[in-house]
Amino acid sequence: MNKQTGVLSSKTILCLLAVYIIWGSTYLGMKIATKVVPPFLLSGMRFLLAGSILLLIGYLREKTWPERRQFLSACFIGVLLIGIGNTTVALAVHHMPSGIVALIVAAMHAWIMGMDWAFFSKQRPSVMTMLGIIVGFLGLFLLFNPFTHHEARTFPLWPVIVIVAGNICWAIGTLLVPRLPMPTQITSTAIQMLSGGVFSILMSVVFEPGGFRTIPDMTMEGWQAYVYLVLIGSLIGYTSYSWLSKNAPARLTATYAYINPIVALFLGWAIGNEAITSMVGFAAAVVICGVILMTLGRKS
Repeated sequence: MNKQTGVLSSKTILCLLAVYIIWGSTYLGMKIATKVVPPFLLSGMRFLLAGSILLLIGYLREKTWPERRQFLSACFIGVLLIGIGNTTVALAVHHMPSGIVALIVAAMHAWIMGMDWAFFSKQRPSVMTMLGIIVGFLGLFLLFNPFTHHEARTFPLWPVIVIVAGNICWAIGTLLVPRLPMPTQITSTAIQMLSGGVFSILMSVVFEPGGFRTIPDMTMEGWQAYVYLVLIGSLIGYTSYSWLSKNAPARLTATYAYINPIVALFLGWAIGNEAITSMVGFAAAVVICGVILMTLGRKS
């Protein structure tokens, strides 16, 4: 982005489109890939391969290896962000429509800002941010209101608790990253993927007995979704976001938070045959408006 003219460069636009579309499409990708292979195992397989590729890239480009404290910090963050944060999303999309899961994840900004205010920077959010948090959670309440009867609902509500737990872990990990000694960027992310992948595999062994026996039964569609998640979702998506975080304004980069659920809802409807009722559409609009307010209200 040209800071003098405010004109977006072609690279900025391409990276934004990549993050918008790729990260928005990973929800459906996980939905397809977990039809046969259980979610903890799928997540472990995904990030072990992606992390291995990225570790090689990081070593060739950065030519450094982390110290012991840096390595352990990256492993800890990887368990929070990927081992718990991302794997809970894979578990949720296995039981719920992918677009609705994306809407819940869109409330991530609320957890990050609230926990930052309460436990880290003690910086009070702006009035607009507070309004965005209220509006966002109002939209989620409309979507999952347990006090009304939803005839069209064909999925359980318990995964909502799982996603919230994962969101909280993701928020904690995000807030701890700048406060811990970390390796160089690419190597750090690779270690996070690998540690998160190992954690997910261990969880699969405990909670998904017989999960490894499902791998030979994976369909061609499932393998295509897996390869897409590894190469496109994890590697290209991350690279694009990483470049934006260094070269684009934070508010511009943060717009992915309300574009991703729109992409996920559309792809879930167009490809995944997921129904979008009038209530789902209205609640989604309210949630996205809340996220927009939170983004505009950021002080940095």
